[in-house]
Amino acid sequence: MADEPQRTAPPAKPPRRMDARSLRGLAHPLRMQIFELLSLDGPATATGLSERLGENTGTVSWHLRHLAEHGFIEEEAGRGTKRERWWRRAGGANELHTADFRDDPDSRGALSVYLHELVHQYFGRVTTYLNEDWDGSWRDAGTVSDWRDLRMTPDQLAALNAELMAVIARHTPAPDTEPSPDALPVVVQLQSFPRKRRGIA
Repeated sequence: MADEPQRTAPPAKPPRRMDARSLRGLAHPLRMQIFELLSLDGPATATGLSERLGENTGTVSWHLRHLAEHGFIEEEAGRGTKRERWWRRAGGANELHTADFRDDPDSRGALSVYLHELVHQYFGRVTTYLNEDWDGSWRDAGTVSDWRDLRMTPDQLAALNAELMAVIARHTPAPDTEPSPDALPVVVQLQSFPRKRRGIA
């Protein structure tokens, strides 16, 4: 399983496969919230993030340093002061493969936290979108859909996911592409998974 593709400045680098150490470095509710804000909204200071998150500035600063230590974020050079540092998401996607931790009992707790918080972030983004006011063109362009009548083998599900990822890749502009003046950031969330049969046998 890979985390959601977050393509924001600075320019993209090759994906980094998360190991147990980096997983534990990110798998904390507040650190994941900080990382999400920097990924979606761009550079920020500890003060700005603390105001948005309702947290103490010192606490946010500590978590920022922790994220930087593990390579998830970096200080934005040439901006800010010694007292007020600006932080941004480090370039490149982070790929997490759950199979890497299947036989590692020391990482199961961190993996559980990470996946739980990730699903909450996905849910939060959809809820925010539904609660906001959008004009008709944007409201009609977005979708919240699901399909329940598929029956697949593991290989077929993997193939479906690969095809969907390829479609997203075709619509993802190169890092140096200038967006259209009327373009807004768009979040695409893909969730595809099997469901065990339930009910009366």
